[in-house]
Amino acid sequence: MTKTSGRRSAPANFEHRKVESTPGDKAVASVSHIVLVIWSAIVILPLLWTIMSSFKSSSEIFASPFSLPTVWRFDNYAKAWTEAGIGSYFLNSVIVVGSALVLVMLLGAMCAYVLARFVFPGSRAIYYLMLAGLTFPPFLAMVPLFGILRSMGLLNNLFGLILTYVGFALPFTVFFLFSFFKSLPHEITEAASLDGAGDWRTFFQIMLPMAKPGLASVAIFNFLGLWNQFLIPVALNAGGPKVLSQGLASFASQMGYAVDFGALFAAVTVTVLPVLVVYVIFQRQLQGSVSQGTLK
Repeated sequence: MTKTSGRRSAPANFEHRKVESTPGDKAVASVSHIVLVIWSAIVILPLLWTIMSSFKSSSEIFASPFSLPTVWRFDNYAKAWTEAGIGSYFLNSVIVVGSALVLVMLLGAMCAYVLARFVFPGSRAIYYLMLAGLTFPPFLAMVPLFGILRSMGLLNNLFGLILTYVGFALPFTVFFLFSFFKSLPHEITEAASLDGAGDWRTFFQIMLPMAKPGLASVAIFNFLGLWNQFLIPVALNAGGPKVLSQGLASFASQMGYAVDFGALFAAVTVTVLPVLVVYVIFQRQLQGSVSQGTLK
């Protein structure tokens, strides 16, 4: 006797069946592609024009703004880095944003994990307070923050700027990761508990690696928001070491009427490139999934 397989064979015509698209579907797809092409051009073309202009002189930019440089002036980057002080501003931004990002990701992940996985008195109130922080406009907090940082001796200080960045980015981080930790299966936590793992070991060695796609996503959003932040440094760090957004504005205003647009576009390019590099690096982490993490 021959054993029949338990898996039923699909109908013969199932593999050859094609889903016919309606004229409405084709119209929506065509419009969507056109909108995406237009939006891509709006985003990419100004960036390419800025990078191309960073290798030109000011006279060449005005004479032929859309042509390639006749002479590639790499010294524009040297001028922007040294004479304009973009190098020191860039280092300050790396210190402030990097430190704030590490702190907010660690504290936000721990807070979101506790609120999502444990039930205790006041947990919902804490979560709703975090959500309320998302609705508070940053400019309304500048005056009280100015007084608080001044009383603590952290005004015009990079450490005070780091703490402020963490405070503003924490509600979004908790909100984003709360539902992510909430969706993780409880069976894995129970299995870790049976194996003798405590709460700290379960979080850092099991749950946190499983949340890598969510952490990568929120890290990208936080980095973009903190790196491009301008209002908070201007209001709370006007007399301290400047970050890149402050330095770029100061560089453009100090030139007066004799603006070196080539060096200015080079400084803008230096500001934009780290964002692109960080996005490309974290983009690879987004390819994972929670189900893949549970199988490891």
